[in-house]
Amino acid sequence: MNVRMESGWKSQLKPEFEKPYFTELIQFVKEEYSQHTCYPKGSDIFAAFDHCTFENTKVVILGQDPYHGPGQANGLCFSVKDGIPHPPSLVNIFKEIENDLQQPYPKSGNPERWADQGVLLLNAALTVRAHQAGSHQGKGWETFTDAVIKTLSNKKEHIVFLLWGGYAKKK
Repeated sequence: MNVRMESGWKSQLKPEFEKPYFTELIQFVKEEYSQHTCYPKGSDIFAAFDHCTFENTKVVILGQDPYHGPGQANGLCFSVKDGIPHPPSLVNIFKEIENDLQQPYPKSGNPERWADQGVLLLNAALTVRAHQAGSHQGKGWETFTDAVIKTLSNKKEHIVFLLWGGYAKKK
């Protein structure tokens, strides 16, 4: 299966793309997107891998699934595009940074700059139906993201994993 993502990740994850679960997952996602409003837009599903190359990955922040409101999801966990109001979880994260590090609360809710510096902003499920958090869980994304985590653990050293939220901590 031809998955569009950064070449280093694509090379590392290629065996996953040929497995039956992944074929079934992609079929499910295609059906969901054709029948329902889903997020993020198709071209952003693997955005986390495009912004943070395999070679550059130093930190993994793991979330549950994309934000499920209009215009919110951009393919990076705990991230919204500039100009989009910050969802409650992102507000909490930025308040903690503000309190702990005395950094001002940012106007932008888009931490692409973190991703571009080696922070993989990965959700356990990479897609979601509009207004239905968790709607694409148990469809194969968790198997895929487990493989991402295992690949990083097996092939790289000194990776930091941050599990934000109860769901991510179960990983």
